Order: sequence, then structure tokens, then C-alpha cells
Amino acid sequence: MATSSITKNFVVSGDRQAEIFANAIEASANSDTPPIRVSVTELHGTEAIKKFLERRKKAGD
Repeated sequence: MATSSITKNFVVSGDRQAEIFANAIEASANSDTPPIRVSVTELHGTEAIKKFLERRKKAGD
């Protein structure tokens, strides 16, 4: 889980809750995250950027 997704404050009180929280953090850190494939188009120059943005604008209509 990305830390930017944590938007609320929470309180961990007591030994039991602290242990559960610590175990959850450790399990999260040790879990394997599969790689995510992404498609990337590199834009070079202002004309390429303008064309890309125009196509994007047309697709949004």
C-alpha cells in the first residue's frame, strides 16, 4: 500500500494492538509485489507534445 493513500490518523493503543499493527507492517514489507507492465510513449519536442495532447483532447470528447 502506498503511503500516500493513508489520509486518516489512527491510534494504536495497548500491547496487543501494537503487536498486530507491527505484524501487519512486517507482512506487507515481506510480501512479493508482482511487476506491472506499462506502455510508454516517449515524446520529443514541442510538436510531438502538441499532437499527443490534441489526440488526447479528441479522445475525451
